[in-house]
Amino acid sequence: MARKQLHLGAFMRPVVIHTGGWRYPGAWPDANFSFPKLKALIQKLEAAKFDAFFMADHLALLNMPIEALRRSHTVTSFDPLTLLPALAAVTERIGLIATASTTYNDPYHVARKFASLDHISNGRAGWNLVTTANPDAAQNFGHDEHMAHGERYKRAREFYDVVTGLWDSFADDAFIRDAESGIFWDPARMHVLNHKGPELAVRGPLNVARPVQGWPVIVQAGASEAGRQIAAETAEMVFAAGGPIAEARAFYADVKRRAVALGRNPDHLKILPGALVVVGATLEEAREKRARLDSLVHYESALGALSIALGVDARGFDPDGPLPEIPETEGGKSGRERAIAMARRDNLTVRQLAQRLGGYGGAAIVGTPQSIADEMQEWLETQACDGFNVMFPFVPGGLMDFTEQVVPELQRRGLFRKEYSGTTLREHLGLPRPANRFFPA
Repeated sequence: MARKQLHLGAFMRPVVIHTGGWRYPGAWPDANFSFPKLKALIQKLEAAKFDAFFMADHLALLNMPIEALRRSHTVTSFDPLTLLPALAAVTERIGLIATASTTYNDPYHVARKFASLDHISNGRAGWNLVTTANPDAAQNFGHDEHMAHGERYKRAREFYDVVTGLWDSFADDAFIRDAESGIFWDPARMHVLNHKGPELAVRGPLNVARPVQGWPVIVQAGASEAGRQIAAETAEMVFAAGGPIAEARAFYADVKRRAVALGRNPDHLKILPGALVVVGATLEEAREKRARLDSLVHYESALGALSIALGVDARGFDPDGPLPEIPETEGGKSGRERAIAMARRDNLTVRQLAQRLGGYGGAAIVGTPQSIADEMQEWLETQACDGFNVMFPFVPGGLMDFTEQVVPELQRRGLFRKEYSGTTLREHLGLPRPANRFFPA
C-alpha cells in the first residue's frame, strides 16, 4: 500500500505571520503589497509542488491600539479575489484559496467570484468560508455592532447552502454552442434556486457556468464548538490552529468523527494545522533565528496582539501581574480560549503572554530539515493532521529554506509528491468532484 503523503498549503496573507518577520535581515518588508514579489513567491511554491497558496482576508484594520498598529506590516494588503486571478495567469498547477466572509458578503457575490476564479485558473480555486472575528469590520459595512457569534454561524451555514446551490445552477452539459442551429445553451439544463430562508433570500440562477471542479474546494478554520460542527458538515479542508500534538490529535479525531456521524467519508476532509517553520543547518542555528525574530517584536506590538487574541484592550492590565478574568465578547472564541489557557497553564504574566503572542503564538517547528521532517512525519502518521498550512518566518529567505531544504527531505522519505499528478486543487487533495444536486449524472 502506498504511503500516506502530506498536503502542504502556504499561508500567504500576511506573507509573514510573525510580527517581526518584515524586519528580519534580508527580508522583503514590502512583500505583502508587491505583485512582482508575490509572483516570485508563488512560482517558487509551485516549483516545490505545494498543494495551495492561501490568502486570508481582513475587512478592517486589525483592532489593536495605534501604537501597535503603526508597527504592523499587515495594514495594507491586496484584496485576495483581485490578486488570485492575476496569480492564476502566471501559474499552472498550484491551488488558489481565498477567504470570503459570510457575515459581510452576499452569497451571489461569493458564488460568482469563486466560480470565475475556478474557470480562470482551470480548476484551482478554494473558498475559505469564515464568519469574521474582528468586530471593527461591522462599521465598514454599515452596522453599529458585530453580529453575535451564534448568529454569525447560523448565517454561515445557510450561506454555504445558497452558494453551493448557485454553483449548481447549470448542468455541466448546458452549454451547447451550436453555431449551425444558433442555440447557445439549453434552458432545460438550468435551475433557478429561489432560496428563501431564515437569513437569506436569493433567486438565482448564477450567471457563470458550473465551476471546473463542480464546486471550488470548501475550506474552513475555527476550533469553537460551532466551528467544528460546521466544518464537519461542510468543509473539505480545515485550517486548524495547531498546538501540542496531543491536542491536535484530539481535534483531528473529533472533527473526523463528526463527519462520519453525518455520513461523510473522513478522507474527504483534510485537516491542516498551521505551523511556523524555522529552518537551520543545526538546531542551535534554527533556535537562534527564532530568537532573533522574537527580539524584533516591540512590546507595543506584543500588547496589540494580546488585545486581538483576547478581544479586549489589554493596555490597562498590570504587565507584571497575572492575566485578569476576561469577559466574553462577540469576537473569535478559539483564539481567546487558547490565550487564556496558555497564560494559566504556564503561569505567565501579562507581559510574558503578550511577548509570546506578539511574534507568533501558535504552533512552531524549529529545527534542521531532518528534524522538521521527523516532526511532520510523526504528526501525519499518528493522526494529528493530513498535512500543514506552512507559515514562513520571513521572505524570501524563510520560504526558500523550506522549499529547498525541507521539501526535498520529505520527498526523499516518500512523504510528499515530486510532481503534480493532476491539474485541479481537488486532484491535489484527493477529493471527489461533487455531483450537481439538481442535475444528477
